[in-house]
Amino acid sequence: MSAPAAIATTARLRLRVLHEDDAAFMLELLNQPDFLRFIGDRGVRDLEQARAYLREGPLAGYGRDGMGMYVVEPRHGGAAIGLCGLVVREGLPGPDIGFAFLPQFYGQGYAFEAASATLALARDAFALRKVLAIVSPDNARSIALLRRLGLRDAGSVRLPGKDEDILLFETAEDWRCATTSS
Repeated sequence: MSAPAAIATTARLRLRVLHEDDAAFMLELLNQPDFLRFIGDRGVRDLEQARAYLREGPLAGYGRDGMGMYVVEPRHGGAAIGLCGLVVREGLPGPDIGFAFLPQFYGQGYAFEAASATLALARDAFALRKVLAIVSPDNARSIALLRRLGLRDAGSVRLPGKDEDILLFETAEDWRCATTSS
């Protein structure tokens, strides 16, 4: 199988669409302690559940919304290190940027690099007027990253079916004029 086409590239990374062959990576990522704590338990415990999660979630989102979460991997080859992308969610007035990385890749600037490329996609390819972000109030690393990306605090929100408020961030009104280098 040839390598899937890149959605975006940066100096060190490439972002590409997910496919069912990413089930082992998804199984690992979805069961990381930080993912479970800050994002939530998706109930994925084996490869078949991971394939079903991909089919019903991210892969369906590409067809329904034209965007979604993308695999982040080293630009010149190597295994997936994380996810970053844009998600259309019930309860939010627009797409939100999301990211999750395997712990061994924390602190190396990969999340900022991938999220910057994703914001450039939102601006240039999808022509979005605004990008949102949601984050658990105790996820200090993600909050700091969102602020570094230029998103601003926009209060809190409670998503449908959830029992707690989460923080809401949004791009500044003039964000589309900003230059993002990738």
